[in-house]
Amino acid sequence: MLDALTIATSVAALALAAWCGFAAFRDQPTKDWHFIGMAVVTLLTVVQLIVGIVQLTGGNDPEQGTTLFVAYLIGTVCAIPAVAFMSLAERSRWGSATVAAGAVVLAVLEVRLYDIWGG
Repeated sequence: MLDALTIATSVAALALAAWCGFAAFRDQPTKDWHFIGMAVVTLLTVVQLIVGIVQLTGGNDPEQGTTLFVAYLIGTVCAIPAVAFMSLAERSRWGSATVAAGAVVLAVLEVRLYDIWGG
């Protein structure tokens, strides 16, 4: 895996968490610009999925197993879209809090993904 991509995705996820956490603190629901931020983070996870699949087809194997690695890759791609839909259903400060929590979960998934690969 590319360490720089994993770090960039983690940092972007934590920035999104701080941004949406601040919106929740100010009693604001998710706004359009929050969804743009979610799209950027999701795009980074899709790029990471593609890079991971290319690495696997190129003969590189993760230390802790291919199945676990692919499962975490898919989980990282699904994390932010899932909380985005939840925040649309909950149009209050709790929608923003949900996105903040989901972005923190994504950052933790990125650390675990790095560990599975053998970092």
